[in-house]
Amino acid sequence: MSAVPPASTPDVRFVARDAGLRIAYVAQPGAAPTVVFLGGYASDMTGTKASYLHEWCRARGQAFLRFDYQGHGLSSGRLVDGTIGEWRDDALAVIRECTAGPLLLVGSSMGGWVMLLAALSVPERIHALVGIAAAPDFSEDLLWGRLDDDQRAALRRDGTIHLPSSYGEPLPFTWRLVEDGRRHLVLRSPLALPGPVRLLHGTRDLDVPWETSWRLAQAIGGRDVTLTLVKDGEHRLSEPHELSILGAAVASLL
Repeated sequence: MSAVPPASTPDVRFVARDAGLRIAYVAQPGAAPTVVFLGGYASDMTGTKASYLHEWCRARGQAFLRFDYQGHGLSSGRLVDGTIGEWRDDALAVIRECTAGPLLLVGSSMGGWVMLLAALSVPERIHALVGIAAAPDFSEDLLWGRLDDDQRAALRRDGTIHLPSSYGEPLPFTWRLVEDGRRHLVLRSPLALPGPVRLLHGTRDLDVPWETSWRLAQAIGGRDVTLTLVKDGEHRLSEPHELSILGAAVASLL
């Protein structure tokens, strides 16, 4: 998938990865910790929450980083070739090349899963985590777990299945994504995460039920974990009052 950034998107740059892949990012210097936004499946760094956080951090002189996973937005590659492990590695590559010092990771939907995997990879750098409708283990619990027998057989046989999306054309999901996801599940055992964690979830989320964030809060071993349920909030949590809740959560951790 590809997207053309709006005129206001500043200074898109690229990090080189294996096999000639290029990961697009936008970085803003400022005070530590660096706020890093990790987007959801088939989304990109020009989305409402990423743009809001960029402006929020700019107004406060806070360092900020947003990027596109391979197969997303302005990065090279195809969505159907990506996996959770690859997208975690994209995040780590950009973080290592473009940031220094402590990190405040903000993960939206699938980005909440990538956020957790990245935090487990560089725990010494994690200041805090914020999940927005976080979807850890979604390929197993919310994709495979919702398919009927015929759909599962088709996914195994054909390698790809297209499912309806609330936000546009049907989206492709691959057997590779399911297989790789099973190597990176995080809700099956206790999670030893560094720093405080704030989880935000809408009560009317039809894509990722709010109980997923409750399961995540229960799995995290630390005590400084807060789950905020947004009444009538849907999956995106991009309405003005919902963005204000996100800003307040980040501010409380800075």
